[in-house]
Amino acid sequence: MSNNQTLTPMKRNPLHVADKKMDIAMPEPSLYVIKAIGILDNDSNRIIAKYYDDHFPTVKEQIAFEKNLYNKTHRANDSVASRNWEDEFSAEIIMFEGLTCVYRSNVDLYFFVVGSSMENELILASVLNTFYESVSQMLRKNVEKRALLDNLDGAFLALDEICDGGIILEADSTAVCQRVAIKNDDIPLGEQTVAQVLQSAKEQLKWSLLK
Repeated sequence: MSNNQTLTPMKRNPLHVADKKMDIAMPEPSLYVIKAIGILDNDSNRIIAKYYDDHFPTVKEQIAFEKNLYNKTHRANDSVASRNWEDEFSAEIIMFEGLTCVYRSNVDLYFFVVGSSMENELILASVLNTFYESVSQMLRKNVEKRALLDNLDGAFLALDEICDGGIILEADSTAVCQRVAIKNDDIPLGEQTVAQVLQSAKEQLKWSLLK
């Protein structure tokens, strides 16, 4: 090769470059779909919330996120207040703080589910609706704050039946409610809450008066 000869730089295949970019952009499939599930009241106060990763590592950060999400979306809820919330497609979707959030409201309760920015919205909406319908069945369609507070243990049990560590376990609200009922029957007296003990006492009194 002569000293005066120049080397022609190798041209990159644009398709190959695009493929590499796609490989970088597409995340690996994961069973850990859910980042957070919760219920707020109509003042954006937390009633139930579970976070399944360290995206919001402190309770303070979690509560700040919940309030910001509620403030961002509650006006949209007001504009669709006349919607039939029993509609299975009633979940609303928003991209917020780099996360995919689905939510729905009823009376004075606000349900939400959070996933990554790349997560399938239909999967998140399915989890949200399963949680909502499970709570609705347990509260006998009376989905409001006071009724929920009286049955808070059942709602937590339902949440654990639906999702564990961010992995979706169940998407059938009827199956969830059946398992919650079985677990409630198996709770020892010493581990029952005051509300559960009082409810049991009321039932026993009612039946004794009917005899």
